[in-house]
Amino acid sequence: MPQAHRTSTSSKIGRRAFLFLIGFAGSTLLAEWLSVWQNRQRLYALLNQGIVWLEPHIGLTLPKILVTTATSTVPPVIPSPTPVASPSPVATPSPVASPSPVAPPVRKPVEVQLKTLAGVQFYQTTIDLNDPENLLTIGLANNASQANSAVATNGDEAFAPMVQRHQAAVVANGTFFSKDAQKRVMGNLVAGGKILKYSRWENHGTTLGITANRELEMITAKVDGKPEWNQHWFSLTCGPRLLKQGKVWLAPKSEGFTDPHVLDRGYRTAIGFPASRKQLYLVSFLASLSLQQEAEIMQGLGCVEAMNLDGGASMGLAYRGDVLIAPGRNLTNVIVVYDAQSPAPLALKQAWMAFEQGVRPEYPS
Repeated sequence: MPQAHRTSTSSKIGRRAFLFLIGFAGSTLLAEWLSVWQNRQRLYALLNQGIVWLEPHIGLTLPKILVTTATSTVPPVIPSPTPVASPSPVATPSPVASPSPVAPPVRKPVEVQLKTLAGVQFYQTTIDLNDPENLLTIGLANNASQANSAVATNGDEAFAPMVQRHQAAVVANGTFFSKDAQKRVMGNLVAGGKILKYSRWENHGTTLGITANRELEMITAKVDGKPEWNQHWFSLTCGPRLLKQGKVWLAPKSEGFTDPHVLDRGYRTAIGFPASRKQLYLVSFLASLSLQQEAEIMQGLGCVEAMNLDGGASMGLAYRGDVLIAPGRNLTNVIVVYDAQSPAPLALKQAWMAFEQGVRPEYPS
């Protein structure tokens, strides 16, 4: 091979080798430089600036390079703060366990549902006593402050104006009353932490009571002894008793009931509660029933304690102002239930707070 040709070939090989080495070294340095997250972001930013500059010259919209957040395990360099003299050591107090957060009460407004059980249709009102907004009281005819008795009477009143006056979630018939001119309410009554009617000789029927902490109790005087009415926030005496400790319990004559309208079949209202003693079921039946049938349906609804209320022509039920069952006669007393959607009057709420703080009803002298 001629000398000049060999020299030219050797020069080409040398240049290629040199360029290869330069390229290899450059790519290695570039790869190392790009391994730092901040450097990559700077390069991406420069490229995006170039794209933005180029777009109006070529008349096209080019895709941008996404500038991502840091994913590298190498943390960004943060300048160290100027060292400050450490304060004298102070004894570290022992850690104190933080109190467990208290969950707010679950709000369960009063519900009225149309149901059927054992072929019988009825309205079931469910009152959840876990909800502090759900409060029960007694409404009296003509807005009286004391229930009718042998001593004094305020007569009776049509159901519709009573519903209108209370503006409650539910208004329903309460306990029995006499048919004479006095319209005497049967049994002792307590509402709003006040005794509305009291006789120390009262020992008939069954009493539903709400005590402190919204606890429910049901007491049949002839069997369990007299209730402590001065420990009740709400107390209604009626009957006969239907359930006791989860079992059908019917002894109406021993409770003092002799009226055939109570003992025979009829349209009925019942009230009771399950084993938790935190829900109250008020049931308005839309069919004529015996006491046995009434007791079995209340048992089927999950009640462990239940009693009969006034019924027949006295049966009435209103839900948020709408009358679902209109009584066939005027009434002397009604059960009134408030909730968050139909709130109780301020005076009733304050009375409940006072009751929870230990204020109790006083027996009349």
